[in-house]
Amino acid sequence: MIHLLLVIIYLAFISLGLPDSLLGSAWPAMYQEFSVPVSYAGGISMIIAAGTIISSLQSDRLTRRFGTGKVTAASVLMTAAALFGFSISHSYAALCLWAVPYGLGAGSVDASLNNYVALHYASRHMSWLHCMWGVGASLGPYIMGYALTGGQGWNMGYRYIAVLQIALTAVLIFSLPLWKKQGNHDMGQTEKEITARPLSLRQIVKIPGAKEVMITFFCYCALEQTTGLWASSYLVLRRGLSAETAAGFASLFFMGITAGRAFSGFLTLKLNDTQMIRLGQGFILAGIVFLLLPFGSAGSLIGLILVGLGCAPVYPSIIHSTPEHFGADKSQAMIGVQMASAYVGTCFMPPIFGFIANHISVSLFPVYLLAILLLMAAMHEKMISKVTADKKKDL
Repeated sequence: MIHLLLVIIYLAFISLGLPDSLLGSAWPAMYQEFSVPVSYAGGISMIIAAGTIISSLQSDRLTRRFGTGKVTAASVLMTAAALFGFSISHSYAALCLWAVPYGLGAGSVDASLNNYVALHYASRHMSWLHCMWGVGASLGPYIMGYALTGGQGWNMGYRYIAVLQIALTAVLIFSLPLWKKQGNHDMGQTEKEITARPLSLRQIVKIPGAKEVMITFFCYCALEQTTGLWASSYLVLRRGLSAETAAGFASLFFMGITAGRAFSGFLTLKLNDTQMIRLGQGFILAGIVFLLLPFGSAGSLIGLILVGLGCAPVYPSIIHSTPEHFGADKSQAMIGVQMASAYVGTCFMPPIFGFIANHISVSLFPVYLLAILLLMAAMHEKMISKVTADKKKDL
């Protein structure tokens, strides 16, 4: 039964990734139909991000009251309804309306599932589960492409994903009894039922190391999303590659993340979470150096692969280490604010680089990534120092 629940969680992570790349792949067809500027995709994206931030901050309260299983099932159902709403929308305003439950559903399920896995499973599963997210994010555009090339339109692409989400909701509802059997299945530890009251945001930021880990998460997601959004433009405008070649090179960044997370699961058998994060930061630094140095297109190719491989262990390792650093009783609250910080970074930092590229130079792309990386590394080390000092004080 324990292994059955793990399979369901793996399916849930694939489901988390499925909708994430749909808007980008469908928007070229959507904006023409709605007669709006191509830039209006940013409005929908920001509404989704805002909903995700709100629900991430509420995840501690919701999970304590209803449990991870019920929150996950309800959140996936909400996301399914939003995707179906997208598929029947005939105006930009309708898309904006359906983007609200889309974001609210995504934030709660993301924070709750990550906390459950951090509490009850070994680090390797966190890496592999986030690899499954990458699989879902890769499958989404293929499903949308199938609908578009088959003449069914973008509406059917959204509808296909909505049906898959509804099916997963049914599986989650039937699996609810499994979620109650708590315990760290892989490491033989038992977790007591958490009955403490939810923490407020003010209480959370007062926890030693909390502000630092929030900034760390902010920086990581800012770096990942900025790289994903602007790598192709940098290669075209700075390195002189064709748009087609640049797109192929940029895709290697995402392939590096997915493959890296699959491999990271095995590395966690030898290295702890802190070592995995430092290793990832080292790879990111090496990749940025390759982007900075005049090695031509080959150097850019190697650089993007290294940045992707470096990004791979950072996100899952920070999440998995949260119960160890802050305690199981605070982990859901901490992961909620970490997720919220991540989405703030995702929302604001890529557009800021767009402003820099437009008004100064796109050649500052590696410098921008380097600045974010240095801040991320400094905040992570400061968090480790504060958490260690706080534990020693309690002894």
